[in-house]
Amino acid sequence: MLFKNEPCRGPRLFQVVPTLSANIIPFVGFLKQISFLIGILFLSNCSSIRTAFSNESSIPVNSQDWATWRGPHHNGTSDSSDWIRLFPESGPQIDWEAFVGTGFSSVSVVGDRLWTMGHKEGLDTVWCLDTATGKTVWTHTYPSELVDNLHEGGPGSTPTYDSGRIFTLGKEGHCFCLDAQTGKVLWNVMLPELTGVERPTWGFSGSALVQGTQVILDAGPLISLDINTGALLWKTKNYSPGYGSAVPFEKNGQHHIAALNNDALLVVQAIDGQVIAEFPWNSSFSTSSTTPVVDIADGDIRIWISTGYRRGGAMLRLTPDGLERIWENKLLSNHMASSIFWKGHLYGFDGNSHRARTVSIVCLDATTGDERWREMGFGCGSLMLADDTLIVLSDQGELLFAPASPEAFTPLSRGEALDGKCWSVPVLVRKRIYCRNADGRLVCVNVELKPSAASVAPTP
Repeated sequence: MLFKNEPCRGPRLFQVVPTLSANIIPFVGFLKQISFLIGILFLSNCSSIRTAFSNESSIPVNSQDWATWRGPHHNGTSDSSDWIRLFPESGPQIDWEAFVGTGFSSVSVVGDRLWTMGHKEGLDTVWCLDTATGKTVWTHTYPSELVDNLHEGGPGSTPTYDSGRIFTLGKEGHCFCLDAQTGKVLWNVMLPELTGVERPTWGFSGSALVQGTQVILDAGPLISLDINTGALLWKTKNYSPGYGSAVPFEKNGQHHIAALNNDALLVVQAIDGQVIAEFPWNSSFSTSSTTPVVDIADGDIRIWISTGYRRGGAMLRLTPDGLERIWENKLLSNHMASSIFWKGHLYGFDGNSHRARTVSIVCLDATTGDERWREMGFGCGSLMLADDTLIVLSDQGELLFAPASPEAFTPLSRGEALDGKCWSVPVLVRKRIYCRNADGRLVCVNVELKPSAASVAPTP
């Protein structure tokens, strides 16, 4: 809820009750109980509420789509299975390429539409492309600084699609809600003006998380905006902003959010923003840039967090008393690319971009933190997973496929998909893998056609 004495900047689910005389306190308690029940009903029926306000031409979403950062499960895994793991002799087949401007925004894909972001000559642009051809469907452009501190700069956030709308966040804090079919602005807010928090060193980089009628963002405080108006619904107290994104999960049938900023891992109730658990997590250079990974099995809720510069990672458990550390070590320090939690193991990049040649892909046992294997030679790249297969993009544009196995890292196929600096995560949707580099070259790699009899063999 909003803190006492903070001005309300729009509609909210709950109002702060001031100190009242004793004879009406029981009545106030009754009203608060009624408000809480209304709030629960409000979120539990969010799908019908969204439909009432959604664009009539909204694109239906299914399990094969990638509508948001880290995909449909919010953990970097895809349900896709009918795709080829071998490249032809000539290497990856590029169906098309487009140039979307400087930046590190990944892509969101729903149906035959793709959205991403880039920067050129003082302007940020939100792009909507046709997935079949790479041709531009629409763009939305607005003035923004490049924010190129120790890197190329440009947007680091990935657009989020929900109910016919696209939600974006720029480095300076421009938050837009756009019509997904036309690019028309439906509403926009500036995060520094809304929260009073200055732009962080590397700019706002988290992607929007849509939960029911709420848009959740790390803006220093974790904030909730009304999906239809952009009005502030709730916010936590102020923290040092992180550069990752919030993730949703359920606990006892209630919606919760986990977010890693540069002070702590937070677990909050989605309905009102109340912080139910907080685990301190500081780093030497305030560079927590990854998204927490939540794993739930038989009611046991585990959350993995990791930060670069040898801060390492920690496996935590959410209990009724808060967050407890299961284990912590320095074997897997994610600088930018978030890890994959799959079948009892963690897969991710250990190391920092400024020492890219020493960075390794690592597999850890998620139960104990013990290292299973480590492989160098891919720089500070990124990865996702589909059908038990790791899809890895090296920081120089090499695309690799390897079984997600704790036994060894054994690439099935590899080939050059891009050149230049590649920090953005590759995305597989409907037998196409979308990869981009920092300069804004975006390619569509076809993994549907059968390869020739001979395929590219892994390098020994």
